[in-house]
Amino acid sequence: MRHLFQQGNDPTRPTLLLLHGTGGTEHDLLPLASKVDPEANVLSVRGNVLENGMPRFFKRLAEGVFDEEDLVFRTKELNDFLDQAATEYGFDRYNIYAVGYSNGANIAASLLFHYEDSLKGAMLHHPMVPRRGIELPDLTGKQVFIGAGSNDPICPAQESEDLKALLEQAGAEVTLEWETNGHHLTFSEVEKASAWYQSK
Repeated sequence: MRHLFQQGNDPTRPTLLLLHGTGGTEHDLLPLASKVDPEANVLSVRGNVLENGMPRFFKRLAEGVFDEEDLVFRTKELNDFLDQAATEYGFDRYNIYAVGYSNGANIAASLLFHYEDSLKGAMLHHPMVPRRGIELPDLTGKQVFIGAGSNDPICPAQESEDLKALLEQAGAEVTLEWETNGHHLTFSEVEKASAWYQSK
């Protein structure tokens, strides 16, 4: 997968996996990484799917309607890539925190839904429930932050509530923070995620 890797200054810190929104690139979320943990490794990945020329991490059938077959395939593809990247760059495969926005948050949530040891934690900005009606792995000890918009036109508030409930039922510890800025990722939301991460 197309990506960039930045070696951190402290090998005990997690690796931050950056996952952009629709139409983004591996450069979009770099400012978030420096805000969240300037000492950490950074692995920023570009989605392998194009929608009208815009990079995404998986296909969709319509706004808010995921192509589940492609979602499962792309989730495995990303999980396998993380295995390879950990070997190539020498970071701890079991100490990865995802930082995802919108489509990137959805693929990060899908990693948690499908692979027990894919992530240690995640900061999900404006995610939706990736799949319904499946049994999640044991997520005991996983730390998840959800940043949501109470007036988000793309990701209804109920999606965030449902995602929180599903992750908690699987054993994850979930913090849900609300904003009132629609689907926009704001500085205040990033600050909340950063404070949450630094308290861990």
